[in-house]
Amino acid sequence: MKILITGATGMIGQEIVTLCHQSNIDVHYLTTSKSKLEKTANYKGFFWDPENNQIDVECFDGVEVIINLVGATIAKRWTSSYKQEIINSRVETANLILASLKDIDHHVRHIVSASAIGIYPSSFQKYYREDSPEEDTGFLGKVVKKWEDAVLAFQNIGVQVSLLRIGLVLSNDGGAFPKIAQPIRYGLGAVFGNGNQWQSWIHIADLARMFMFIVREELSGIYNAVAPNPVSNEKLTHTIANTMNKKIILPGIPKFVMQLVLGEMHVLLYASQRVSSTKISNEDFNFKYENVTPAVKDLINGN
Repeated sequence: MKILITGATGMIGQEIVTLCHQSNIDVHYLTTSKSKLEKTANYKGFFWDPENNQIDVECFDGVEVIINLVGATIAKRWTSSYKQEIINSRVETANLILASLKDIDHHVRHIVSASAIGIYPSSFQKYYREDSPEEDTGFLGKVVKKWEDAVLAFQNIGVQVSLLRIGLVLSNDGGAFPKIAQPIRYGLGAVFGNGNQWQSWIHIADLARMFMFIVREELSGIYNAVAPNPVSNEKLTHTIANTMNKKIILPGIPKFVMQLVLGEMHVLLYASQRVSSTKISNEDFNFKYENVTPAVKDLINGN
């Protein structure tokens, strides 16, 4: 099998590339940086420039499955121009791939795309499943809706579509975890607000395994990519502190403080989404890290 990955050089992409190579799966990848182009027997890079509608269509040669991870980080101040970049980096890239496939003979049968639990409204009470009808009306909800619609359009050319709504990814190589852990390490950790907001998390190893599981089992539809046991922000913060043998002594950080510091992006820290992973578990996917304590210990202690 040959897989094309967008976002292959990112945190999640690199983990998936490793799993592909362990299974003797060849990887093609798209990059906007010519300096990141490699050409080896099982790892070949191809240049694209979505802003200018350019793509090297040789990237599709022999490819059966596309894993779509591309998207500008949301962990950067949301100016008006950057908010548009967040949307474009998800929607225009999907549109470019789709338009390219329409113009060539290809063997692509399945696209497995990242999405986000940000589509669910913030709530302390609700427990969201994939078929929950509620949709967040804020910026993040709109981003995810446009993103998913762009990928679902692949069904119109007979390509099977899978969407993974990803929660808080726990990894040492990027994302939120190092930013949460660093102040705790120096005795400056604190919860956000009262710390009661739900955080639906997943260990990077389980997330990469889930992508590959969906590819192997040829599953279609929407799946929540979160561990079975969400925790509160307070629980996550104290678990990290306890694992480091640190104490949380500072009071919770009020929302208005982070709003002054981060602007509209502060909602990332205070949103509460309790999300179910039952659907993927019912497909016999087994999590290596079902609970947050061993997940955190693995990242901090390497065991």
